[in-house]
Amino acid sequence: MNRPPLPPFTAETATLKARLAEDAWNSRDPARVAQAYTPDSRWRNRAEFFQGREAIQAFLARKWQRELGYRLIKEVWAFTENRIAVRFVYEWHDDSHHWMRSHGNEQWEFDEHGLMRRREASINDVRITEGERLFHWPQGPRPQEHPGLSELGL
Repeated sequence: MNRPPLPPFTAETATLKARLAEDAWNSRDPARVAQAYTPDSRWRNRAEFFQGREAIQAFLARKWQRELGYRLIKEVWAFTENRIAVRFVYEWHDDSHHWMRSHGNEQWEFDEHGLMRRREASINDVRITEGERLFHWPQGPRPQEHPGLSELGL
């Protein structure tokens, strides 16, 4: 099963791949997101290490039970033939309505079918007030007219 765009990546296809990933993550649907990864995909997320679609789906379900109101923007940092590096920022709140802005970077490696076989993420959280929020679209994909990270100065 192919999941375009496929490697080798160009600036255009790497940007499209990152936007498709962003849109999927903004759906907050663990099953949908997990389909973008190989069945044996290896992940590092912060200090957690795990492998496989089932583990990815379980991780994402836990994540979005805790990180409420999640809104994410990704931006390509660099790319090569089958690898893409992105930086990202997302905003969320906990069940006490304390807002956070999480900044990070990911390194992605894809197989020949366009499925991600490796994801490594480093993430730092910064507490913000509700008035400091920058991401205000309804749940789902970021609207095309909403500025990206560079335009927001993040």
